[in-house]
Amino acid sequence: MSTENYDPYYPDQPVVDQYLPVWARQPAFGPKPAFIWAEDGDDPRGGGTPSYAALTYSELNAAAQRMALGLLETVRRGDTVLLLAAPSLRLAKLIFACQRAGLVAVPISPPDPSKLGTPTAHRHLLRAVAQTRPAAAVADAGYIGAVMESPAAALKRLRWVSVGHLESRCSGDAAAGGKTGRSRTGYGGCAPGETSGATGAPRPVVVAAGAAAHNVRAVRKAYDLHPGSVVASWLPQYHDCGLMFLLLTVVAGATCVLASPAAFLRRPRLWLELVAEFRTTCTPVPSFALPLVLRRGRPGHGTRPLDLGSLRNLILVNKPIYESSVDEFVLEFGRAGLDAASISPSYGLAENCTFVSTAWRGTEAKLWSGRRLRLPSYKKLLPSARLPPLASSREEPEIDIFIVDGQTGEPVEDAVEGEIWVSSPSNASGYLGLPPGASFVRTGDCGVVRGTERYLYVLGRSADAIATGDGRRRVHAHYVETAAFGSSPGSLRGGCVAAFATPSPSSVVVVAELQKGRGNAHPSSICDGIRRAVWKQETTSGKLRRGSAREMLAGELIPKVFEAIYDEDDRGGAWARGGGNEMVCGMSWVVGEAGSGEVAGMVVMASGSASHRLRLQSSL
Repeated sequence: MSTENYDPYYPDQPVVDQYLPVWARQPAFGPKPAFIWAEDGDDPRGGGTPSYAALTYSELNAAAQRMALGLLETVRRGDTVLLLAAPSLRLAKLIFACQRAGLVAVPISPPDPSKLGTPTAHRHLLRAVAQTRPAAAVADAGYIGAVMESPAAALKRLRWVSVGHLESRCSGDAAAGGKTGRSRTGYGGCAPGETSGATGAPRPVVVAAGAAAHNVRAVRKAYDLHPGSVVASWLPQYHDCGLMFLLLTVVAGATCVLASPAAFLRRPRLWLELVAEFRTTCTPVPSFALPLVLRRGRPGHGTRPLDLGSLRNLILVNKPIYESSVDEFVLEFGRAGLDAASISPSYGLAENCTFVSTAWRGTEAKLWSGRRLRLPSYKKLLPSARLPPLASSREEPEIDIFIVDGQTGEPVEDAVEGEIWVSSPSNASGYLGLPPGASFVRTGDCGVVRGTERYLYVLGRSADAIATGDGRRRVHAHYVETAAFGSSPGSLRGGCVAAFATPSPSSVVVVAELQKGRGNAHPSSICDGIRRAVWKQETTSGKLRRGSAREMLAGELIPKVFEAIYDEDDRGGAWARGGGNEMVCGMSWVVGEAGSGEVAGMVVMASGSASHRLRLQSSL
């Protein structure tokens, strides 16, 4: 493993923030925007005029110093601080202020304003407090007031700091020589966000400052980013990839155009309009964003023309990455100048700070013929890395990736599926509040290395694989989910279908969310379509919280509104409808299979209500 500092512009700093003053003091960078916040217009078709607010390197540096001094009036270096702020320039300033103050910052998803005053309003905050035991929390004054009125004693005992108070501190305090006590030693670390919660409750990950710096440098090198780069991101700033691209922007001396996840979900075409408006060179998105934009972001969904010719890296950051959806996206937006060679299938996880690998290789990325991808595929998936040859004299990789037998921990040969293990200086120290882990990160992901060029394919979560027949064949859940959604795309909500096994032998449950305006489609016909699609011999098949869906179903937290039973002869059984509420949002299918592989029976249930809305899409 190579740990040599390859970047002469980035000396080995213990904290990413220490690079910020270097840029701010340079005449060419002081007035340069570090971040630009894009606020979409009111017209859902894009006819409105977006507004923009810029935060220059000089302004960010001053704000980080000012807010760091304010934080240290309440907490001490090394303390853990929760950050509750919506994606914004304000949150960016808070993150760099915490680094400068030497705090372990844990950004968490901001509270839902519509739930304030309800019993579940502060549930996510209570979980974070129990996990991290913070010294203080930073939030808007309005939310702090709501917390003080809640019955939760643990929240009332917590020290609260108003972000407005930190922002309003006199700038002269910092200029007058206020010291944050920053030094190259004694920095406790930083926590760049939580895990996604795909396999359980989200957990804050402890990443040492040096590990974060190493990972950012690895990302910069992998995608060839520099001061001339322009990044566009609507990813949540409190989650691993969105947060890391804030740090990466400052390390590279680049400019990052930010928008909120809500703005993207409301109007997906906004993302591409920002790419065109600011001549973006790099943009990270989850793989599910591509089909979403294809459905709701085609030329008929906006009035502004697109020119995507500036993109060098369209980074796909989560699995699975389907070849078909990438091909369709390139075919559609190649007309707008999208260079197919910019597609950068990548792999990351919070336990390695964020970045692990990419299949993109810069000047070697010209692997396309016209608009057709030439990257190889395996089981309909694109690779997320290209590993070095087994006998290589080239430079050692900075991040080592191994495929091992999950039971023995022994490496497996190429073309054999196994568990992905990762080792690098970017490895997290562990989960906050738990003992440190080993030198290898067991990702829990199943992968395989194939071909002479040793491409790595990330197949899915090992724990989410579903055993079929006699248990010897395992199907990854995302194939079942994709097939189920494809059976009724007009009735089911994209990205909100989860499949998982049950304790009974060879049984499968599929839980999905209904579209609000699904037309005249009856739940019975939707269930029939899903059954046919899922049980085909060849299924054509963002991250889902399958564990949460399983627990909610087992705990009967989702009121039933429809049930249908199928026998082995496909004769429809009785069905019943209840609740009388058209705002139904969840559906589940239980599929039973005999040991011989023949279908023994299937139960189909549509369930959900507005009061127990099941959102299976985890944090982006």
